[in-house]
Order: sequence, then structure tokens, then C-alpha cells
Amino acid sequence: MLISKTELEERKAGKDLYSYQKGAISKIFKSFEESPDDYHLLYQLPTGGGKTVIFSEIVRQYLKHHKKKVLIMTHRIELCKQTSNMLTEFNVVNKVIDSKADLSDQANYSCFVAMVETLNNRLNDDKLDISDVGLVIIDEAHYNSFTKLFKFLSQSFILGVTATPLSSSMELPMTDNYDELIVGESIESLIQNGFLARAEMFSYNVGLTSLVVGANGDYTVKSSEDLYTDTDMLSKLLHAYEERSKGKKTLIFNNGINTSLHVYDTFRRAGYPVAHLDNTNTKKERAQILKWFRKTPDAVLTSVSILTTGFDEPTVESIILNRATKSLTLYYQMIGRGSRVLKNKKNFTVIDLGNNFHRFGPWGEDLDWQRIFRSPNYYLDSLLSDEDIEGNFRYEMPEEVRAEFANSKTVYFDIQKTYVDSVRNGESSKVVLERSIEQHARICIENSEDVYDALLLAKLLGDDIDYRIKRYTKCISKSTFNFVEWLKGDYRKKLNAYLRSNFEEVFEDVHGYAPKE
Repeated sequence: MLISKTELEERKAGKDLYSYQKGAISKIFKSFEESPDDYHLLYQLPTGGGKTVIFSEIVRQYLKHHKKKVLIMTHRIELCKQTSNMLTEFNVVNKVIDSKADLSDQANYSCFVAMVETLNNRLNDDKLDISDVGLVIIDEAHYNSFTKLFKFLSQSFILGVTATPLSSSMELPMTDNYDELIVGESIESLIQNGFLARAEMFSYNVGLTSLVVGANGDYTVKSSEDLYTDTDMLSKLLHAYEERSKGKKTLIFNNGINTSLHVYDTFRRAGYPVAHLDNTNTKKERAQILKWFRKTPDAVLTSVSILTTGFDEPTVESIILNRATKSLTLYYQMIGRGSRVLKNKKNFTVIDLGNNFHRFGPWGEDLDWQRIFRSPNYYLDSLLSDEDIEGNFRYEMPEEVRAEFANSKTVYFDIQKTYVDSVRNGESSKVVLERSIEQHARICIENSEDVYDALLLAKLLGDDIDYRIKRYTKCISKSTFNFVEWLKGDYRKKLNAYLRSNFEEVFEDVHGYAPKE
């Protein structure tokens, strides 16, 4: 369904809603009219599709035609304020119920906006009367904190809105709390119609087997920080930025404040304009940092998930996922921060340093949200494990390393195929590493004038050696930490010894003449 240019201009001028937004409102009101008073309806729409606009118009129309009140719930104070401001734009007079709110005038309002914890306290203290609330709207409904309030809302029509109808907890599936799901416009449709920018995704393979999954089902902060504060990972991050995002306004997501501070220091020392933001910053500091970020064309802002919701900065040109997550919702939220369109912005860059692309697929692919809603465990069980993901990796030399082996047509060696061939031929598995060492030695000699050059080149092969050892130990099903570490060291010793003993013979075979004395 393509949107006409005239309609687009009218919406931007504030005269009208987009046709897909009108269609969603019609479907929701149809369900409202045909369902019981206590019906629970869930509406899905991608980040950037205008969920707040849609439910603000729903509130306006509801209050116009019904004599009951409306309650809107959010999980963060920033979302409360943004929602209140949007309602005001739709001429809906509303009252924000925060920790400082004076409720003595509550009878004068027909619409309330509240954060879930504050509302729970007010209701338990019997300080807020919601007996006349006919419509309840829950923003970011995939969070489970809202369900404890359902006991107060047994006679209200509940409308949950979310970009990802998958509960933040496997133990509390959304299908247990909602009767029906209405799926809105897809990301691809919104991109084609010019409402969202297209993501150009670049994934850098990362070994994640050291990460630990916590009680919440996602990777723990401690194990993430141990990995992502490592010097090699910080170097990989900086290299990825310089290769794909240098000069672009970039937002970096991390799992842990310490990681973000390390990232800040890494970019600062490299001479890039960078700032760090986390939930310990004051409101004033946050405002100053975000103002700087907005006005600085090539700014880099490193943060700790604080900007996944309630943050809208269309000038963001690049998103870096400097973390891994098991949460489909978080994956979509982080990338969605870069999807806002501008006149000269139709695409944005995504750099994935957490294998998230391999785990969840491309951002914006055609997911079956109805099936995910009805059978979340089926979807979650179908996701690849970190071991499976890494088992499909193929090591690719960084460009600067590959340049040192320019005389070699290929530098790749297939450990798994060599292992399978050796087993079929009745050979010992040891021949796999022997042949790997011979191939490594050959590419070193192909690019050297003497044995000393070859030994120096061998030092550049560390990551490739580690990758081959990992593939080998998986083939032989023996991968204790001590054994793997011993194999890595032994391989390097044997490679150096092979170079010293066989340099002249291999050099002559490669070049057709003996090396110079």
C-alpha cells in the first residue's frame, strides 16, 4: 500500500494521520465495539511507526464519544512526559501521575498518564479513583511490570501497544494476558513508503562462549564486561567504526557502565568527538550531552541501554551494537534508534559486534508476529545457540593483515573438511594440524625474502591459529580449557620450527629459485 506524496505532505503539516494509522485506529475501535468491556487487545507496530500518535488519537476519539475515563501506563518517567505532550497536541487535557502529583483535583480530569510503579503505589494506598476508567492503554506492553495492575482494571478494556509482541519473561507469555493481537504495518512497508530508513548491516564475528546467561534470560553484565573491555574487543570496535561509520553520527550500545567508559576512553584517545551517558548522569548532564550529540555532526555517543526507549534523534546515522543480547525486543529497539528518516537520510549503518544478526536475522525481516505471540517458546527454542552460530563462522583476515600476504592467492584452510577427509582415509586426526601448519608456513614463505620475514609474518596469524584450533577441538570433541590453550601454544612452536627447518625447500618450490644467502 503506497502512500501518495500529497498525503505525506498533509501528515507532515499536521493536518492528518497516515492511512495505515487510520486503518489501525479503525481496527482497534471495531474490536472495542464488538468485544466485552474487559477485553485485552494487543497492537504491534515497529519503532518509528507512530504508536504514540495512534493511541493519542484513540484517546481523543474515545473521550469524545464515551463518558468514561482513560488511563495510560508507561514504564519510564521520560515516556510519561512524552506521552502527555503528545496528548496535549491532540487537545486531550491530561494529568501526569508521578511521585509529586497532587491528586486533590483528579475529578477534573478524564485522562491520566502514569508510570507503573507510581500508579501501583497510589492504587494500593487508595489515593486514586479509577473506578470510572473504561479504557486503559499500556505503552511498551512487552514489559511484565504492568500485569500486577490488572487486578485493579478488571472491568476496563485494555489496549497494549508494542513493537515486539514477545514478553520480556518466558514465564509470563503475552498470550496469557492478551486475548488478541493486531499486527500493524511491517518495517519493510514503512521503509518502502518513506517512513523509515533502511538499515545497512555489517556483522563482525565475535566469540561469545565466555558469556553467562543470567536469571532474566539475557547475558549478565559482568560476563559481558569481561569480554567487551578486553583490549582486542576494543580494538575490533574501533576498527569497525573506522571501516564503516567514521564521520557519521554514531550511537553505541553497551551492556555495562564500565564497558561504556572503556569505549569512551578508546575513542577519546583516538581523537574522535565522544561522550558517555548512563543512568547515573543527572537530568542536567543528560540534557547537555544530548544537546551536544544533536548539534555535533560526527558525534559518537556511548551508552548503556538508557536510550533504547523514549529517545528520538533522527540525525543518528550509525548504530553500533557493542554487546550481545538474547532479547529480540532489545535488538529491535537498539537498531530502531537509527531508523528515523530525514530529507537527506534514507539509509543508516548498523554494526553488530554481538552476533545478534546471526541470532535474530536481519532487522526488518518478515517475522510471523502472530505465531510468536501464540507460541513464544517455539520461536525462542528455534534461535541458534552461540555455539551453533560460531560453528558457522569462517575466519576472515583483517584487511591490513591480508595485505601482508598479498602474494598468496588464498589464505583460507578448511579444518573441518580436512578432518572429514582424514577420517575417511583412516588417518590420525593429528594430520589435520600438520597440514594446517604446512599451509600456514607456505603462505608465510610466499610473502618473505628470508626466514626472519617468515617468522615475523607467522606472528600475524594468531587469530587464524586460534580459530583453527577451535574448529579442530570441536571436530575431535575435546575442548577443555587447558587442552585448547596447550594446543594453541604447541601449534605456534611447531609452525616456527617448520619454518626454520623447511624454509629453503618451500621457498624454492614457491619461487622457482633458491633464497639469497
